Amino acid sequence: MRGELTQAAVEAQPEWLAQVPTDRRLPAGRVVAVGCGTSFHAAQTTGAGMDSLEFLLAPPGADVLVAVSHEGGTRLTLEAAQAFDGPTWLVTGKPGSDLAALCDEVVYATPEVEKSYCHTASYTCAVAALAALRGEDVSWLPDAVADVLAGERLPVSEHQRFLVVGAGRDWPTAQEAALKLREGVHVAAEAYRLEELLHGHLAAIDERVRAFVLEGEGRASARAAQAAAALRELGCDTTLVPTRHPVVDVVPFQLLTLDLAEARGVDPDSIRRDDPCWQEARDAYD
Repeated sequence: MRGELTQAAVEAQPEWLAQVPTDRRLPAGRVVAVGCGTSFHAAQTTGAGMDSLEFLLAPPGADVLVAVSHEGGTRLTLEAAQAFDGPTWLVTGKPGSDLAALCDEVVYATPEVEKSYCHTASYTCAVAALAALRGEDVSWLPDAVADVLAGERLPVSEHQRFLVVGAGRDWPTAQEAALKLREGVHVAAEAYRLEELLHGHLAAIDERVRAFVLEGEGRASARAAQAAAALRELGCDTTLVPTRHPVVDVVPFQLLTLDLAEARGVDPDSIRRDDPCWQEARDAYD
């Protein structure tokens, strides 16, 4: 069955989220979180997340570093932890990794390592673990995710271009949603900051694009409604998506990835690593 591993991980999220550790807190001081790919998106939900390479290129003044790496072997994140002169924490899913051995504190966000390369549960659990480390109540998240899993799904379409737009708290969700569509369905999915979309990028958007605008909160909410209206004027099939929390808000896009992959005969589990060409591209770097 195509997507069996991704499907299992998506469905396991309420159970896994209920096991996220909530008994520790980050120390006082300026905290910077780093990661790559999905882990970078998770790091950004802290409000102080950086791409691991960008951290190495221009280290910020920070008192505590939080590395996010599901399997603890991400090369650039390991280099970032090695370069940091101060307390280092790790949010991960794998005991015994090189990063785990290096860090002062290790938080295991998942009960096991996610088997699909198209990471879903490892993302939401990392986001929840990071929130708990900052003192946020995450006890309601398992039930909220279960409700989304049981609810109405975003509709499948035949579009080849997808656009996900968000601001503030929703920007990491937009990036992660676009990544899932690219990894799992191999479509041209783009993430844009809400305000930046309205400054030039509309010129490359038309009725061939399927768009999702994350509603957001505060000033972003009114701006999101205007962006959705502008996209519809271009003939773009646009959904204004209500938002609550990064853990909850990404789940509809995980489900959409599964549904689109099933409709198009694509296996989201492998993210194309089962194709020699794409595997050779991956083997070209470490």
